[in-house]
Amino acid sequence: MKQLFFCPLLAGAALLLSNAARAQPAAPTTAPSPPYNARALFAPNFLDQAGPATRTAGGQPGAAYWQNAADYQIAASLDEKAARVTATAAITYTNNSPDALPFVWLQLDQNLFRADSRGAAATAVAGGRFGNAARGFRGGDSLQTVSIELHGKKTKAQYRVSDTRMQIILPEPLRPHGDKLTIRIAYAFNIPEYGADRLGRLQTKNGEIFEVGQWYPRMAVYDDVEGWNTLPYMAAEFYLDYGNFDYTVNVPANYLVGGSGELVNPAEVLTAAQQRRLALAAGSDKTVVVRGADEVAQAGSRPAGKNGRLTWHFRCRQTRDVAWAASAAFVWDAARMNLPSGRKSLAMSLYPTESAQDTAWNRSTEYVKKSIEYNSKQWYEYSYPVATNVAGVVGGMEYPGIVFCGAKSTKGTLWAVTDHEFGHNWFPMIVGSNERKYPWMDEGFNTFINLLSTKNFNGGEYKALADVEGRTAPGIVRALQDPNQDVPYTVPDVTQPRNLGFAAYGKTGYGLYLLRQEILGPERFDYAFRTYIKRWAFKHPTPRDFFRTMNEAGGEDLTWFWHEWFFENWQLDQAVTAVAYVNQDPTKGALISLENKGQAAMPVTAEIKEANGKTTLVHLPVEIWQRGAAWTFRFDSTSPLTSVVLNPTNILPDANRANNTWKPLALPVGP
Repeated sequence: MKQLFFCPLLAGAALLLSNAARAQPAAPTTAPSPPYNARALFAPNFLDQAGPATRTAGGQPGAAYWQNAADYQIAASLDEKAARVTATAAITYTNNSPDALPFVWLQLDQNLFRADSRGAAATAVAGGRFGNAARGFRGGDSLQTVSIELHGKKTKAQYRVSDTRMQIILPEPLRPHGDKLTIRIAYAFNIPEYGADRLGRLQTKNGEIFEVGQWYPRMAVYDDVEGWNTLPYMAAEFYLDYGNFDYTVNVPANYLVGGSGELVNPAEVLTAAQQRRLALAAGSDKTVVVRGADEVAQAGSRPAGKNGRLTWHFRCRQTRDVAWAASAAFVWDAARMNLPSGRKSLAMSLYPTESAQDTAWNRSTEYVKKSIEYNSKQWYEYSYPVATNVAGVVGGMEYPGIVFCGAKSTKGTLWAVTDHEFGHNWFPMIVGSNERKYPWMDEGFNTFINLLSTKNFNGGEYKALADVEGRTAPGIVRALQDPNQDVPYTVPDVTQPRNLGFAAYGKTGYGLYLLRQEILGPERFDYAFRTYIKRWAFKHPTPRDFFRTMNEAGGEDLTWFWHEWFFENWQLDQAVTAVAYVNQDPTKGALISLENKGQAAMPVTAEIKEANGKTTLVHLPVEIWQRGAAWTFRFDSTSPLTSVVLNPTNILPDANRANNTWKPLALPVGP
């Protein structure tokens, strides 16, 4: 999910990094930092504690690793006049754990929008982007029937609902190692006009756009780390098991529907012309219009349907969620995506005519295609048959194979939000981390990959958005100087809303960029990061699984980095303090003295210039700071030094750049 607290309609790694940083208050006056302590940095033991036996010390799923599964069959109908969804859901839950389960938990996310919900109570009087729906809105899941089938017996379910959670007490325990439970629920809910920037409705000149997520009862996760994960839903992130989805959406016949997964029945819901154009798009690297702006108001651009309605049928496999959008107002275009294995997928966009005329939405499919093709090649192949971008009221929200982006997004903003939301198909759609507790493993990782994809897009068309050195590092420095900032390794319950952009997005994404560029180097980092994705694709990693995998696959003990970057907000302050010549002769070499004045540490890059015009870059590993706060190294100079500059590219978040440079008081005159 794109939680841009500082600029809600901008979504993209670089935009978030820069805006989040700039939104921080001016650096407060603070007491002097305590002296650098090498033992505090290099001797943390948080990775020494043993994890569950299901996970290895190297950070991968062990031989005993297990996770449960949930498959869904859903039939939904949209009442467009009442803005209400009525549906039935059949959930097949498989208990692969070694534990007997006497009860199960489900998530009723729509209950956030009840007037008496915990989320409503926790929303400030002034409201907020992720607060409750409009005052007076009658929201929440209305449960008509709930039944179960267990061990061949069908019974009415014994259940209780507590806010956004539903507990079903089973007549006998669900047995371990593969036992199955079927839950059938008939329910309905009203769609809020603005639903915590996750779902909602947008009125356009050709009809209302419905964006519908969190629209069915979802199984909570029972895992090997915490058992049942039952944090109440208060517009925070999600944590879901994987399974297969088969769902239908009944809508007025003049509507188009975009949904997660593959459309099963195109012949029933598309005109012959639309089917031909869609087939053409499936073979085209250029965007093909499936329904143009000039056709939106034409009755012939849609089949008549039965009683004026049509049922759209979708399937999505090995996924943790599905969502959909529907409207009579949609312009539709599409293009082929070329994936590394040779498999093809389809990039698509649905948007109103206003967006086609006044914004960058006519480039949306290009953005989807190039973002997904890059990340598939760079990290892990995209796993869904379709990727659909929908313009609507939601500023930026991701679901498997479909994302919702602001209908008014223009130019680089639409690239940034599209790239970010589809980046979430890697984190957490493919790598299924617990984003309810660790949003930095989802938002921060995605922010990092957005930096690289933005620099790559069209040879750098929007590279200014990913300007780490010029825009990001200074802002991070200011944020680190704010004593009220939270660290990334913080659960949402104690992360202040004003700090989430910094801790979960900016600092984490920037930190991984530093790890790639300054510590491991691109080759080692990319191999280790790909290893992490491959190990935990469609599984549930913890933070320590990530740390340990990067250590093991990167061939480096990075415990110091994880400690300073994710558990602390320590400042970095590298200084060059003195230069002396060997035997007072610059032709025999120079002794350059450095000091680490902050508690954080990083490798050192020094740019050294000599009077003879020679410029040399010297790289020193972080281990120099294991010896203490001061370090002197020898440089083989052949003439007097004219300058020594630390962090010459300004990529590091150095708190005091004034002490990064040494120059002689006076240069020698003559030969």
